[in-house]
Amino acid sequence: MQRLFSTFANGWPGRGLLLQRLLTAAILFHYAIAHFGETAPIASTVSQVIAAGAGILLLLGLWTPVAGTIVAIAELVIAMSHPADRWMCIMPAGLGATLAMIGPGYWSIDARLFGRKQVNMSGPSP
Repeated sequence: MQRLFSTFANGWPGRGLLLQRLLTAAILFHYAIAHFGETAPIASTVSQVIAAGAGILLLLGLWTPVAGTIVAIAELVIAMSHPADRWMCIMPAGLGATLAMIGPGYWSIDARLFGRKQVNMSGPSP
């Protein structure tokens, strides 16, 4: 993960990424819940479940580049299977793609697991 992102954004940019992750996850959960009330092709249902699962990872900020890519692909599959709602799928696909490119930010599990660690080189104190 550290090879993908040299730093995990902190301050206002980090808060913005946290907000983007929260909003993307909320959109994915909303669409998944609304989808189960309608009859739809199996490819669309499977894609909704996959997107909601990736939304959980985005919400936590865990494996964000992978989860964002999965969201983008799943939403594009949904867009192709639902021609009437195509543009409503483009928004979460774009959000997932941008999160995959930018990263999760400081307030994420990824930052805790893969962020830079401070090493004390002075040795033990007497």
